[in-house]
Amino acid sequence: TFYKRKEMQRLGGENGLDGLMIANFLKSVCLPGHVDDLFPFFLRHAKQIFPMLDCMDDLRKISDLRLPPNWYPEARAIQRRIVFHAGPTNSGKTHHAIQRYLAAKSGIYCGPLKLLAHEIFQKSNDASVPCDLVTGEERVLVDQEGRQAAHVACTVEMCSVTTPYEVAVIDEIQMIKDPARGWAWTRALLGLSAEEVHICGEAAAIDLVTELMYSTGEEVEVRNYKRLTPITVLDYALESLDNLRPGDCIVCFNKNDIYSLSRQIEARGLECAVIYGSLPPGTKLTQAKKFNDPDDPCKILVATDAIGMGLNLSIKRIIFNSLIKPSINEKGEKEMDAITTSQALQISGRAGRFSSVFKEGEVTTMHRDDLVLLKEILNRSVPPIETAGLHPTAEQIEMFAYHLPDATLSNLIDIFVSLSQVDGLYFVCNVDDFKFLADMIQHIPLNLRVRYVFCTAPINKKQPFVCTSLLKFARQFSRNEPLTFDWLCRHTNWPLVPPKNIKDLVHLEAVHDVFDLYLWLSYRFMDMFPDASLVRDIQKELDNIIQIGVRNITTLIRASQATSVSGAIAVPDDFPLQRTEVNDRMLNLEDLPAANQGQFSSATKVPGQKRIRGSKALGYRPAEVKSNMKSQRQGSLAAKLVREGLLTQEMLKQLEREWQVHHNNNGNFPTGKRDDQNGSKGTGNKK
Repeated sequence: TFYKRKEMQRLGGENGLDGLMIANFLKSVCLPGHVDDLFPFFLRHAKQIFPMLDCMDDLRKISDLRLPPNWYPEARAIQRRIVFHAGPTNSGKTHHAIQRYLAAKSGIYCGPLKLLAHEIFQKSNDASVPCDLVTGEERVLVDQEGRQAAHVACTVEMCSVTTPYEVAVIDEIQMIKDPARGWAWTRALLGLSAEEVHICGEAAAIDLVTELMYSTGEEVEVRNYKRLTPITVLDYALESLDNLRPGDCIVCFNKNDIYSLSRQIEARGLECAVIYGSLPPGTKLTQAKKFNDPDDPCKILVATDAIGMGLNLSIKRIIFNSLIKPSINEKGEKEMDAITTSQALQISGRAGRFSSVFKEGEVTTMHRDDLVLLKEILNRSVPPIETAGLHPTAEQIEMFAYHLPDATLSNLIDIFVSLSQVDGLYFVCNVDDFKFLADMIQHIPLNLRVRYVFCTAPINKKQPFVCTSLLKFARQFSRNEPLTFDWLCRHTNWPLVPPKNIKDLVHLEAVHDVFDLYLWLSYRFMDMFPDASLVRDIQKELDNIIQIGVRNITTLIRASQATSVSGAIAVPDDFPLQRTEVNDRMLNLEDLPAANQGQFSSATKVPGQKRIRGSKALGYRPAEVKSNMKSQRQGSLAAKLVREGLLTQEMLKQLEREWQVHHNNNGNFPTGKRDDQNGSKGTGNKK
């Protein structure tokens, strides 16, 4: 329209740009027919947008991700031999690759977990092949004089793409499709400078790896493996915990079910081990050892899918408590859906492993109606993996910042992703966690490289204490004040004592993550995080304290429920879903103890899910819960909330006072002032 042409000419003249250039820009960034929608936004943000227009060609070149193989000149300078070891779990594929690794003059192992890197590190040194360990939080050099060994076991993100090796092993290659971490496998596959690259994983990745290697001019030799021991899907479900046998492992997909099941199993006079993702590696290994020990009375394991890789377990039968698992899609949104065939095979494959006392494995479900779905999932073919992940590097973001000096790091990432061009074999990994941290520390004065490093820290953004700690670390760093051991002890209230309830246990796990964060940063900013060895010592002590709590987990659950009954909120901040605000008092339904969830069944159903999991689904409910449920059908909402421990009497009185103020203020709620400041002063009304 005439108005828009005039506005574009005016804005262009003020900023030294052609109005036609502005119009073309709007057309290039808008969907067809949506230019009109964007124009008001464009007028409001013209000052931020014009610098982009001036250097658009440069920005597009920087964000061109269509030729990732060219990023690794060392690997392209040699002709690598690529060997793909394809097969299901317990097929010996990784074993064969590791044998070649141990026989080589030099080698690197890249795994998805610290536990797996530790295992290869230990196995290599036990075989008299000196091997170093490198993870995000730890560096172990076996040479007493500090010289690097010819072999190294590392987590995949930490592999060097400039050091030459004779043999490289990339484990669990199917994770190249992971929305958050896939870029690390892509980098290792394209960038490792090794004469032989041995890839281990699912056959679903063969076609993609072959195509990627075609782009580098390298051929792929495929070796297929079959499972070493048989595994059977049973025709009957467990249905009752009374039917548990030694060697059983119940797999859950949230902590609530783990807490509920472990208490119910103990009530039947049985001991059980507990393993879930947020436990420290040392605690996981201790629980695994307890379960595997033939002389230990603990013969039942309750675990999440954390057992899918990284732990050697003597499991006879896998029992799926549920087939519904929360996941994050490519847009960073949380979804609830049935587990994939790949996930079901990975978990089921833990039963009857070749190296365990059980030479045959069995798989079933807790509930009869889930068994049909499990068989259907396991009988599906695993869809081929089609794309590999990429992530913007620090260097690319720095070049963007040179052209857009006023943009925040979060905005730089957004602009980079929106302008990026990728080949059909790749996708840009989800950057929501990165942007979350970037926004959180945006107000702290840090240079761009330091800010980028802080934002790549591997933390769980759903843990308020860990996020708060990162914020404090960044603030202290910006003041150029080293984060000493004493400072960290004050921040975490060290020394800590064994947990008295579940909330205490969850907090200890968060403190362990904070120590991990300190160690991770200490290898990137040694001068500012100088006390890594001292922190590692107290982290080992904390691991022992957490082990005490996990050994007594049913006692902690009882204490938590007793505290809840007494009127205090005993639910921890991430039990199991995080609150959006650190100080938010609102609780999600999922935050409730499992015994309380059954009464809300109509609100918790997931499409495709027939019943609520946990204590209700098991058909087992303690007598006190039944009586509580009966009484809770009667009485006011406030009384129900007090009985459930979601409100205390003091909180109820505070709500009553605020409601009264609301009425006195003609329907306006108080804005944070004290009641006596929001009273009837000047209105003639009594409070």
